Amino acid sequence: MTITRAMRLSGSRRGLVCEHVMLPKPREEELLLRVLACGVCRTDLHLLDGELAHVRYPVTPGHEIVGRVVERGARVTGWPTGSRVGVPWLGWTCGVCSLCTRGQENLCPNAQFTGATRDGGYADHVIVDSRYCLSIPESYSDVEAAPLLCAGLIGYRAYRAAGEGHSLGLYGFGAAAHLLAQLAVAEGRDVYAFTRPGDGASQAFARELGVAWAGSSDQAPPVPLDAAILFAPVGALAPLALAAVGPGGRVVCAGIHMSDIPGFPYSLLWGERTLCSVANLTRRDGEEFMRRASAVRLRPVVRSLPLDAASEALEQLRGGQVQGALVLRT
Repeated sequence: MTITRAMRLSGSRRGLVCEHVMLPKPREEELLLRVLACGVCRTDLHLLDGELAHVRYPVTPGHEIVGRVVERGARVTGWPTGSRVGVPWLGWTCGVCSLCTRGQENLCPNAQFTGATRDGGYADHVIVDSRYCLSIPESYSDVEAAPLLCAGLIGYRAYRAAGEGHSLGLYGFGAAAHLLAQLAVAEGRDVYAFTRPGDGASQAFARELGVAWAGSSDQAPPVPLDAAILFAPVGALAPLALAAVGPGGRVVCAGIHMSDIPGFPYSLLWGERTLCSVANLTRRDGEEFMRRASAVRLRPVVRSLPLDAASEALEQLRGGQVQGALVLRT
């Protein structure tokens, strides 16, 4: 067995606590990883605040894990000892339900999620199912690669759901949006960034990354949008985004948790506008995105902190003090 340091969250108390946890030997399809870096995601903040259902407590958060293989289960293939591995939010699915068998494993009712129903990467070591791990492009360092594993992946799934339109609005310019904006600009799209009112720093940051326009979320864009993606977990943004897209436009809600969407007039939806959500991710999403991240060298803007500063990192995220992504290093 391996004894590892982990930042743990209990359902009976608020806040992370550093504990030493005994990890068993990896089972047949599992890997024991030494964690190299783990991204800090807004979902971790929702977990801390008790806003997510079906969490298994006590739990070690963290689902943007870059690790190196220390030990392999007997049936693991493709991940030799010492190889670098990426671990995303989706940690396991049943593979036999109707959703899994028709390619929608992201909606599997029996799914397990890294850092929520399975222990995650706010630790020195973690055990993961090898079948849900991803290869990471070698051009990214450990710290750079971590935000690709959720901010990048959920952004990519939302990007696909938004369709092929040329003008794309991004509401909330955090870790996911700053990566997706670079990908969309590289692929020839015009990106419009919406931030909190008065957040000039985030708007300037977005312009540095090549967006066509940046302004406050309560402003109308200079042109009708073909699609918009909501990364900020604020339901009140949905009517604003519907007003910003033209006929046939799509508004995609990309957060795992969002405050209630207020009522709005039918005129905002009329004209075959669509309001939808994306949930979790599939392994196919991960493989496709990593190929694109290899072909288009994204520039993750990352600030790293030591593992024992995990609580500080979450509070910085809560306070809107982060441009780009935060990553814990071990």
